[in-house]
Amino acid sequence: MPKTLIEELPRIAAEGRREAQQVLDRLSGGVQIGLQTNELVLPARDTSGLWRGQTTNQDLYQPWYNRLIYGDNMLAMQALLKGDPANGTPSLRGAVDLIYIDPPFDSKADYRTKITLPGGEVVQRPTVIEQFGYSDLWEKGTVSYLEYMYPRLVLMRELLSERGSIYVHIDWHVGHYMKIILDDIFGKENILNDICWSYNTRTMVSQWFARKHDNLLFYAKSKGNHIFNVDDVRVPHTEDSLAQYNKIDENGRRYKQQSGGVRTYLNELGQPCGDSWDIQILGSRDVERNGYATQKPSKLLERIIKASSNEGDLVCDFFGGSGTTAAVAEKLGRRWITTDIGKPAALVMRKRLIDQEAKPFLYQAVGDYQKQAFATSHIKRVGDLSQIVLGLYGALPFAAEQVADRNFGYMKESRTLVMVDSPNRLTGPATIKRAYEAKSSLLGGGWNKVVVLGWNFSYDISQAIQEYADKGVEVLVIPPDLIDKLSKKGYRNLINSGNIRFSSLQYLMLKPMKVGPTPLNPDNETLTVELENYVLISPDNLPLDDANKQKLQQVMADDPLALIEYWSIDPDYDGVTFRSKWQDYRENTENDNDPLHCVYKVSLDVPKKANRKVCVKAVDVFGYESMVVERVGQ
Repeated sequence: MPKTLIEELPRIAAEGRREAQQVLDRLSGGVQIGLQTNELVLPARDTSGLWRGQTTNQDLYQPWYNRLIYGDNMLAMQALLKGDPANGTPSLRGAVDLIYIDPPFDSKADYRTKITLPGGEVVQRPTVIEQFGYSDLWEKGTVSYLEYMYPRLVLMRELLSERGSIYVHIDWHVGHYMKIILDDIFGKENILNDICWSYNTRTMVSQWFARKHDNLLFYAKSKGNHIFNVDDVRVPHTEDSLAQYNKIDENGRRYKQQSGGVRTYLNELGQPCGDSWDIQILGSRDVERNGYATQKPSKLLERIIKASSNEGDLVCDFFGGSGTTAAVAEKLGRRWITTDIGKPAALVMRKRLIDQEAKPFLYQAVGDYQKQAFATSHIKRVGDLSQIVLGLYGALPFAAEQVADRNFGYMKESRTLVMVDSPNRLTGPATIKRAYEAKSSLLGGGWNKVVVLGWNFSYDISQAIQEYADKGVEVLVIPPDLIDKLSKKGYRNLINSGNIRFSSLQYLMLKPMKVGPTPLNPDNETLTVELENYVLISPDNLPLDDANKQKLQQVMADDPLALIEYWSIDPDYDGVTFRSKWQDYRENTENDNDPLHCVYKVSLDVPKKANRKVCVKAVDVFGYESMVVERVGQ
């Protein structure tokens, strides 16, 4: 008979503590977990088609940047705990003053994403990455959910300052078990409240009472030392309370007379907030809505952030979702870090913060998620996986005495060298350069071309692909669900089926950039940037069913630029950090009144330069990034 959840809890706690301790031991042992900065975003969304913002660098160098991080929060927290002293980023262990998280509730929900395109909607299943991140898609249900949450909560406790606190947002699906887990990690004595957030929704039920509340479990790192600003979150007095203070003094202040003659004055700020919160959930047509299904109202986060942090404090949300925590923290003058493993969430948050005209913030990425699939598969060595991929591509392996590196193979008839990158890292410019060098040197050279097969790719890979395209280097994508298919169907069945497709990467094309005079400012010039075309990754490599693939292929043929969700420009790219100084995105309708398209042409007033390097970055509706760099001038 399988064990009950109660019987499983001791094992879940023991394994969770062990996993978290292994992470901490690796960090203290010098293991570097890095965050890759994709953009330094200086919010300046397109509103007129002719941007006249400032391009000075005065805001680009400061001691702190807020951060939006795309990736598994376990890896993100490792990076934050480790820090990066070489780049001036200290460890944040013990530096976070408030954590709010709204993790998935083990609800068995279907986390599909609906993407509205010209001609209809495309429904995207969760990506391989998201399936590993959302435990309620996992086979063991609540047990997997608690296994997933335990080590993450331990790392959150490590990040909290001694005056810090955490709010864990849950509902009836798993709340009682989560309370036990949190007691174990934070100490039962450190719980401050089990808050009931009640709301009204239209719910049709016939077998139970309508479920109209969530819970927020509120714990301190160290009870008694924690921040709590009771006066900042007072609520209006009730009529009954006001009736008790039925006397008015000479200054017009309300008070009640105690039996001993001592006056007790009414606190004019209101009465202390209780642990039952009546804050209305967002309606489908609420102006605050940004299209994210589980978006929480700003009023909820305002109360939490005001109560448990001060201006300048650091607030973190490791399940960022719609970005409410970051948006409210920004508005209230707090520093913030938010992370999410879903690309739709990262897109929604970035657009929301730009809309809000937030201070400059970093958009960062962490890690490669195919390694998680690899780690849980029956394949034990990277070299073995590389041999399997080579076979599925149609390449032959080298004999060990020819080439010791098992990541290389070849296609005899076409004299093509094939290199399979590891699932444990991102394929980036350094990998492309290595493949090119191997083409010239491996076994004496003489190869006609080299094909690089990669799992996941760094944000700047497009530039490297363009640089080496005419040098005989081709880059292809390994199907993202390949490891899963191998575990279910086996290598022989896959190779016999012949339907494993390796597709080319997405890329962006620009029309020639133009530079002209700026009539109103002789020290400036006008830079005109226009998109020409966008080529999407093959639909076969996207988590779509056949009907949705057909819809997408129609858009690709008729209106490919409609696939651009967001694009931005750095008119003075230094080759290292992409500084996003202008942005436009779908749903920004102030200029063109078209929610399904970006604008595709913009003129920027920039300081005159004899020559400049311009970088344009685009993100498509599926979250894939492309980058183009061009030199403009003499």
